[in-house]
Amino acid sequence: MGEKYIRTPNVKCAVCEKLVYRRPVELQISNGKAYCGQICYGLSQRKETPCAVCKIPILASKHAKTCSRACANKYRTGIKYKLGRPKKDKVQNQRALKLRLIQERGTKCERCGYSKIEILQVHHCDRDRNNNELKNLELICPNCHYEEHYLEKSWLNASLVSEASDSGSFQRT
Repeated sequence: MGEKYIRTPNVKCAVCEKLVYRRPVELQISNGKAYCGQICYGLSQRKETPCAVCKIPILASKHAKTCSRACANKYRTGIKYKLGRPKKDKVQNQRALKLRLIQERGTKCERCGYSKIEILQVHHCDRDRNNNELKNLELICPNCHYEEHYLEKSWLNASLVSEASDSGSFQRT
C-alpha cells in the first residue's frame, strides 16, 4: 500500500540539487524553484555582500562593511576624522552667553535675586533659541525659569483657582 503513494521526483532542489517531488501547481507558483527542505530554503534567502577588504562574503543584514576587526582597521587607515569640535557647538555657545550675561548683569537671578551662580540659566524672552541678542536674554534661576515656561499651562493656575473661589466651591481653611 505504501508504494502506491510514492511520487517520482520531478525537479531538483535549487540549492543542493537533490531530486524532490513538487506538485505542478506549486512549481508554477514558485517559478520552477523547489527546495528539499527548510534549510535549503533558508540558504537560498541569505543575502551576502563581500567584505570591503578581503572580499569574504558577509551577511548583508548586519549592515557591516568588513568581516572582522582586523579588516575594519585596514579599511579605516587613511581616513581623517575631524579634529577638535565643530564651529557651531551649541554647548559652547550657551556657556559663552551665560558668562557674558554674568559679566554684564551680575551673579544673581534677574527676577528673584537668587545668588547661586552655578545653577543660573539663560532664558530667551521671545522664546526663540536662535535669537541670542543680549536684550532678548535673561539670567534667571531654575524656579523662575520653570514658572515662565510651565506655570501658564498648568491646570491649577490662578484663573482656575479664582473661578472656583468665586463660585464658592473652593474654600481655604
